[in-house]
Amino acid sequence: MITRIVKMTFAPEYVDDFLNKYNERKHQIAAFDGCKGVTLLRDIDNACIFFTYSKWDTVEHLNAYRYSDLFVDTWDFVKILFADKPEAWSVKDVE
Repeated sequence: MITRIVKMTFAPEYVDDFLNKYNERKHQIAAFDGCKGVTLLRDIDNACIFFTYSKWDTVEHLNAYRYSDLFVDTWDFVKILFADKPEAWSVKDVE
């Protein structure tokens, strides 16, 4: 199992647009083959910074999602709302 963490910083005027799109798509993402769940987190000091935290069976499942129409369409919408470059990490449990 792997965990994917993505940090996104939005322009203040686009936060609601992002939240609407996330709420529209979160169930589709969570239902994607190999996804064991997705959680949206918000920074406690900066309300414009969000993290997605998702669990995947394998890297192959994650990559299948990343190259899917669902991801491409979602990312095309979301990336124009950024105030800063997004960051992403794929990690696995040590123990």
